[in-house]
Amino acid sequence: MKQVRITGVPEHFNILWKKLVQAQPFKDQGYELVWIDEPKGSGAMNAALREGKTDIALLLTESFVRDKIDGNPGLITDWYVSSPLTWGIHVSVQSSQNAIDSYKNPPVAISRFGSGSHLMAFLLAKREHWDLEKVTFEVINDLKGAIANAENGGEHIFLWEKFTTNPYVEKGIFKRIGEIPTPWPCFVTVAHENFLASDAAIMKQIQQAIKASAFELQKNNETITEISEHYNLIKKDVERWISQTSWAVTNEIKSSELEAVMQILKELGLISHQIPVSLLVSTKLSKLLP
Repeated sequence: MKQVRITGVPEHFNILWKKLVQAQPFKDQGYELVWIDEPKGSGAMNAALREGKTDIALLLTESFVRDKIDGNPGLITDWYVSSPLTWGIHVSVQSSQNAIDSYKNPPVAISRFGSGSHLMAFLLAKREHWDLEKVTFEVINDLKGAIANAENGGEHIFLWEKFTTNPYVEKGIFKRIGEIPTPWPCFVTVAHENFLASDAAIMKQIQQAIKASAFELQKNNETITEISEHYNLIKKDVERWISQTSWAVTNEIKSSELEAVMQILKELGLISHQIPVSLLVSTKLSKLLP
């Protein structure tokens, strides 16, 4: 039995993958799907791809694109979530500040350099006209680290997906002082080039199974309760999240969308150059459009 290692954050976005792993639909073909939780986010998953510790990763678009330009051996097989991600901007509830415009060049807590919480801070700095040379970053590893930082009265701003953090806002650990959406589809499915070279056929079947599940999710009210209970989320938040989220149901990728990601990363000084979109994407599994 060959294992297919799939890595993602332990958050509600990945419910489709968790359910697929539970179902094990490819065992009769000799493939066992193995799920790996990675609470440290996309930066850590990029490292797992580089180190050959995973075959598939569910990554924030901006984080993978940046790391691919630096040599990541993965390729995008398709969009996973085609809608933007709304990042909540959080501070400790102990902070005296209640609005993002009260801050100038604040310290920022991040899960890891190269993670979404790190890269989106650059986009926030641009929007708020901060001087990036004066902004400092502190690695707190994951959401648990951010909670500890907030409970200790840390003065850092912390960016994280807003529905994931909402229970901690409700509990009075964080204050949410703003939001910032990604200007691109938020999650890509990425597979290691070696896995694609040896097992492209099973990857295509996995891809098709996820898209079929995505199509059904929007119509299934029982899933709302399941997600709420499994991820300890407020039920009304799950309902709102599902209504605002679009999963990719085709294998089409617009080159212009990935070119726009690279252009913004370049403007922010996060990459030195752009590369052809064909080097980011597995053209065996995705259809590139203009």
